[in-house]
Amino acid sequence: MKKQYWIAFKSLIAKEIHRFTRIWVQTLVPPAITMTLYFIIFGNLIGSRIGDMEGFSYMAYIVPGLIMMSVITNSYSNVASSFFSAKFQHNIEELLVAPVPNYIIIAGYVGGGVLRGLAVGTLVTIVSLLFVKLHIAHIGVIVATVVMTSIVFSLGGLINAVFARTFDDISIIPTFVLTPLTYLGGVFYSINLLPEFWQGVSKINPIVYMVNAFRYGFLGVSDVGIGTSFAVLGVFVIALYSVAYYLISRGIGLRS
Repeated sequence: MKKQYWIAFKSLIAKEIHRFTRIWVQTLVPPAITMTLYFIIFGNLIGSRIGDMEGFSYMAYIVPGLIMMSVITNSYSNVASSFFSAKFQHNIEELLVAPVPNYIIIAGYVGGGVLRGLAVGTLVTIVSLLFVKLHIAHIGVIVATVVMTSIVFSLGGLINAVFARTFDDISIIPTFVLTPLTYLGGVFYSINLLPEFWQGVSKINPIVYMVNAFRYGFLGVSDVGIGTSFAVLGVFVIALYSVAYYLISRGIGLRS
């Protein structure tokens, strides 16, 4: 990487980090509080009635899914709001005319989304330690899954921001697509408990593979094959990056 490109990348990353840490009370604290409520309600109150799942307490079983849910939501929202704000304020035009490759622009914004996702995921993990003792079966799987998942949804947030015309548009996908897919992605249950037909339907949901790969890293159990999970993640990273690169290269939704 040329020195000037590296400087541009570091500048974008620094801007993104400053953006979400400057208002940390709004960006980092609320997810931790929300997940605490999930731990209390689903873990302590409901979990005690459900009993064990896959050989683990219900609380221990849902913790990886809740961590992943916070990473997904915050990675997506960070890039969607940041990139759209730059487009809305016409700051993005300065990047488009600057001698900076499109892949650097994408990497800068996606890197910011990944860092926020990991920061929130770390906070939620720390909070979870107040409720349950975490098991770690495969640390490499945990790291690879959370980073790749964060990249996938950061790219998704960028694509959403490219097409968005108003601030309301960047909330449509999270509300009507992301939230239902997350709740139906095996965060709170094993898809093996479902009838065979609905198991097949669930496997259409890509979040199922992300949650289960992450859970496998902690507990060593998964409803789907780990190889399949990483294959799905790899396909989504490549596909969404290709779409984002094409949109920015052609200036779709960016040039008035």
